[in-house]
Amino acid sequence: MQIPKNLTLILGGTGKTGRRVAQRLQAADYPLRIGSRSGSPPFDWDEPDTWAPALNDVNSVYMTYYPDLAIPGAVEAVRAFTDLAAASGIERLVLLSGRGEEEAQRAEQVVQQSGVDWTILRCSWFSQNFSENFLVQSVQNGEVILPISRVGEPFIDAEDIADVAVAALTQNGHVGQLYELTGPRLLTFAEAIEEISRATGRQIRYIEVSAKAYAAALSEQRVPDDFAWLLNYLFTTVLDGRNAYLSDGVQRALNRDPRDFSDYARETAASGIWGGAFS
Repeated sequence: MQIPKNLTLILGGTGKTGRRVAQRLQAADYPLRIGSRSGSPPFDWDEPDTWAPALNDVNSVYMTYYPDLAIPGAVEAVRAFTDLAAASGIERLVLLSGRGEEEAQRAEQVVQQSGVDWTILRCSWFSQNFSENFLVQSVQNGEVILPISRVGEPFIDAEDIADVAVAALTQNGHVGQLYELTGPRLLTFAEAIEEISRATGRQIRYIEVSAKAYAAALSEQRVPDDFAWLLNYLFTTVLDGRNAYLSDGVQRALNRDPRDFSDYARETAASGIWGGAFS
């Protein structure tokens, strides 16, 4: 059953999942507000004074935290925002969370204890990180270098995440649900790169390096310290094999199977972003 078409605030509305959620809501004629620094009114996690204007007249919120719930101070910011949202009369919160991240699970608890109807989307590594994030240039250059051993990861497509988020925002039956969202099979990063290589018709190599060597490379490339810390945390801690199992969140939420990584690789290759036979 559909719920009334009330105003939805999409935090990170220009990001990988937020943009897709916004497109789906717009197509279904749901009123929405993009929560971003360039939004109207603007929203900035680092500027709490922007939160209340963004929440004005809003009934539901799709919550994503930039850059990641793992960073120091994220849980406290989520708590402050959630308290404000509850006091503002928000009726539904849908939180994008990270699978295998203790800090993200603390943020989940904040939302679950808010007194507001909630749904948690606990996601594995996004397939789109290869095409809409810092790894896209490595793929374009034909060489992906990471400190990740041959452990399986159930890559989840952002299209599936958006579909589940929209269902949770617009339909009854998802309140109080924690959906662990994964793809249909485990792939190592090396295998994922092989899939992309086949889809593009190009030779793309995956090279595993030590965490120390990777950290040194980030320093040489003058990657900002906070982002370098986050990358090292994700690659050496979260991607240590703890997520090497499948979950049925997509099936439970949507009554269908999740998209396979090969579908993502083939469609993305056809867009030409990686170069190769389809560019």
